[in-house]
Amino acid sequence: MSKMKVLFHINDPDRWPRVLLNITNFINDAGQDNVAVEVVANGGAVVALTGEKAHEKLQGEMNRLAGLGIVFSACRNALRMHSLDEDTLPPFITVVPAGITEIVQKQAEGFAYIKP
Repeated sequence: MSKMKVLFHINDPDRWPRVLLNITNFINDAGQDNVAVEVVANGGAVVALTGEKAHEKLQGEMNRLAGLGIVFSACRNALRMHSLDEDTLPPFITVVPAGITEIVQKQAEGFAYIKP
């Protein structure tokens, strides 16, 4: 059986808890070995990727999921728009040149698009 490929798109920072819960539920239902998941953050959602204390709980959950193979990508354009230095992001975050382009590429590769 081939893996179920899913792309979660987030651009609203308030949606992070829901996105992370959706991913956890998906993994629990489908099985970790049966999924390929990427999260693309752009717009205001990239702010939650910073080292601010307010984001520690979210980043802890992201780090746990990254340990399960979930890919977290941040849009370089959005980071610049919010004056965030990509070198200060947690090590599990991959920076992509443009979030929208990453979304289109993943859809072309057969990833299902989910925007919780």
